[in-house]
Amino acid sequence: MALPFFRAGAKTAARLWYKDRSSPVTEADIALDTFLKGHLATLLPEAAWLSEETADDPIRLGKRLVWIVDPIDGTRAFSTGHPDWCVSIGLIMEGRPILGAIYAPIHDRLYEASLGGGAWCNGLQLQVSEEAALKHARVAGPKPLVERFERRAGPIVHLPKVPSLALRLARVADGSIDVGLVSSSSHDWDIAAADLILHEAGALLTDFGGSTPTYNKPQPRHHEMVAVASRLHPRAIGAMRT
Repeated sequence: MALPFFRAGAKTAARLWYKDRSSPVTEADIALDTFLKGHLATLLPEAAWLSEETADDPIRLGKRLVWIVDPIDGTRAFSTGHPDWCVSIGLIMEGRPILGAIYAPIHDRLYEASLGGGAWCNGLQLQVSEEAALKHARVAGPKPLVERFERRAGPIVHLPKVPSLALRLARVADGSIDVGLVSSSSHDWDIAAADLILHEAGALLTDFGGSTPTYNKPQPRHHEMVAVASRLHPRAIGAMRT
């Protein structure tokens, strides 16, 4: 549904406007949001809904199950012709994800996970990087956080920032990024699906204090975070603590 509007290396063919003065949204975001809301409600009528592109309904706070969706994560990338954008769908039960799916159409990569069922990409089981040390780790994220990490952890490999946060985290799960850093501007819909995919691939997503995110709270916003293989997690959060 989004692909007809995408123009590689060029401005999208979709109508584009801005919410909150700086956050872009396109007609493709809205079309996908409308489709997914209707389709997922049919699959699981008892689940509530939380999406970046739908007005928040506080009824979700009393629900055990909630779909948490970003119809296009990385709208700015999508709208400028960058390939790193995706559709992110998570199902939350009592504050934690039990299903997660991320699809990157330009790369044709479908990441998916169920609680206890492993993480997969295009039918192949995912496993995080086997990197055993932070030194020379491949790190992606906002420049200030990456530089802060390097000051504490030593020399690293700076990877380009992946504009879609969900896709950045999925690439930690598939082993192509060792450490994914997350700014304090992330929301439930950016990370819920990726959180489970990471967990099932052998990684952790936590804040710098080591706490895992809780979803479907009144304010669905999160602090700075790190995604990294479980074995490197203590050293990674240690490097980010001030």
